[in-house]
Amino acid sequence: MNRPYGYPPAVDERDALIQTNMPLVQLVVERLRAQVPGFVSRDDMVSAAMVGLLDAASRFDPTRGILFKTFAERRIRGAIFDEIRKMDWFSRSLREKHSRIGRAICSLEQRLARPPEDAEVAAELDMSLAEYHDLLTQVCHLGCVSLHETLDEQDEGRAFLDLLTDDSPSVEQRLEESQLADELASLLKTLTEKERLVISLYYYEELSQKEIAEVLQLTEGRISQLHSQALIKLKSKLTRSGPR
Repeated sequence: MNRPYGYPPAVDERDALIQTNMPLVQLVVERLRAQVPGFVSRDDMVSAAMVGLLDAASRFDPTRGILFKTFAERRIRGAIFDEIRKMDWFSRSLREKHSRIGRAICSLEQRLARPPEDAEVAAELDMSLAEYHDLLTQVCHLGCVSLHETLDEQDEGRAFLDLLTDDSPSVEQRLEESQLADELASLLKTLTEKERLVISLYYYEELSQKEIAEVLQLTEGRISQLHSQALIKLKSKLTRSGPR
């Protein structure tokens, strides 16, 4: 059926989409369990995911050339992380710590013309290396949540991390996203080798942090720190690049 974008689907179409795609709720929840703070219950995630699925079914327009599964997964993920932000668990102090790390890394990169070492970031923040690593562990979930924020309110709720994980975009999507994808590819190259490996194994190969630790022969805690630091770098660099 051809209809203008934004025109709500008929009730029977919407209900059919919801019923057919109910398994997506459980699938997305299970994938995100390791990415959300421990205090967030599975029931909280499922409730938010259901809201996302209902929203997707109400907004979906097949004339856009996007598969409903792809559209719904974005909405479901976005709804889960929106719910976490509404809980306001991340204190102002924690958010400031997250921002301080990003500012320190950006400042060092500009002065050194290379990615800074952990010890250099720690010194910039006037703390020991152990204190810096502990701080990375504290803000790890905040970095992940912030990267699920939408890039553009008019871009179907598409988030920064969608460009790391979406491996089957349509031709139209590829054309629309080519400029941003090129930018992100360039940003990924600025990460250290270990950070790139962690991002690749976590988001492309969908390994858990425990599995990545075994592959890289590092502790799970160190993987969490590398993951957190990589996300802070990517977020701060993308923010500095400004609106497109």
